[in-house]
Amino acid sequence: MPRDPNRWNHRQEELRQRFEAFAGRFAERARPAPGAARPPLRSDDYLESLQDLFTRDVTARDFQDLVGRDSQDTLRFFTREIDFSDLEAKPWYARHPAKVWRVFLALAFRLGPARRVIFAASTLLLVSAWLRLIFTVAAAGAWSTPPPNSYVLVAATLVFALLLLELRDKLALKGDLEIARQIQFGLLPFAPFSRLGTSIYTAMRPANTVGGDYFDIIDLPDGRIALAVGDVAGKGIPAALLMALLQGSLRTLLTAGFRGAELVRTLNDHLYAHIPRNRLVTLFYAECDPATGALHYVNAGHNAPFLLRPPAPVRLGTTGAALGVLGGSTYEERGETLAPGERLFLFTDGITEAFDPEDREYGEERLEGLLLSRRPLRSPDLIDAVRDDVLSFCGSARPRDDMTMMVVERS
Repeated sequence: MPRDPNRWNHRQEELRQRFEAFAGRFAERARPAPGAARPPLRSDDYLESLQDLFTRDVTARDFQDLVGRDSQDTLRFFTREIDFSDLEAKPWYARHPAKVWRVFLALAFRLGPARRVIFAASTLLLVSAWLRLIFTVAAAGAWSTPPPNSYVLVAATLVFALLLLELRDKLALKGDLEIARQIQFGLLPFAPFSRLGTSIYTAMRPANTVGGDYFDIIDLPDGRIALAVGDVAGKGIPAALLMALLQGSLRTLLTAGFRGAELVRTLNDHLYAHIPRNRLVTLFYAECDPATGALHYVNAGHNAPFLLRPPAPVRLGTTGAALGVLGGSTYEERGETLAPGERLFLFTDGITEAFDPEDREYGEERLEGLLLSRRPLRSPDLIDAVRDDVLSFCGSARPRDDMTMMVVERS
């Protein structure tokens, strides 16, 4: 059943604004505080460096906040989802150990499996060492001198407490990132699209929690469909913010009546005026008639899509520079026709620029060979095959960039 364009556009704009707000707050929290540690002074005077280490920007207020506010905030953070109500009727000697155990389990299960094991083992070892020290001192008498290793134990405990404070900050930021990821994915049309014999399938795999890749399927008033696949330079929150800016700007220009090369030219000038100079955006933009397969496109520095047409694929190459690099750039609009049985495969450079553990690149030649060998597959299965092949190629090496694919086919 066709979706209501006005309702969908309103929902997209609402999600985009929410994403920008969440990502903005995350970026603000991730920015170093005014009193944050700065790089050490370049000095060969060890005494001067040591004095600077213990005095620079250090105030009594910092220690008061560390012992008071930061410790309380950390305790509230780790216990905010734990229900202690059933423990209130128990005596103190049973209630407090049970509370500590529940906090320990809640904290441990926030970590990954391997990290959870290391954390649990180190915590148990630290508690055992303290119990052994207490029993040793108690057995030797009240005025006995603490064993030499007690100082190591105190140091380890202080480091452990500092790591818990840092872990709280990391988990809080991770929670914000997960919310930003949900909002970002809500901005993108992952559901299969089909109209008048033309079908579109999409997939995206961010390298981090959120990504800078962008794809869109937009209904135009004349019955055509606007298709877009873009890639913001960089990864993470900065790239995701620019991705939201790109989507909002593109949809606004479409609503204002801009089309084709004029739309991309205006979009480039807008991004050039509003994004940092060390950032750029590649974009493949096309307008497709689902009834005839007529396709008019502009490729602003993006990876050339594969038009899977016998006997060999056709590449839809660059027709202008990447966006945001140079104001006043011009763009050429070109045309193709997607015949029945043909498919257009669009992708971002996270596919072709994936590397294996030996730092070898996946490459466009390997991608083309895979597309040809898997030609009989249905479009969703073709997308899965490409993703699985890239991940298999990477092996133990983590993908460095976001991976996005879109397949447009005519039945």
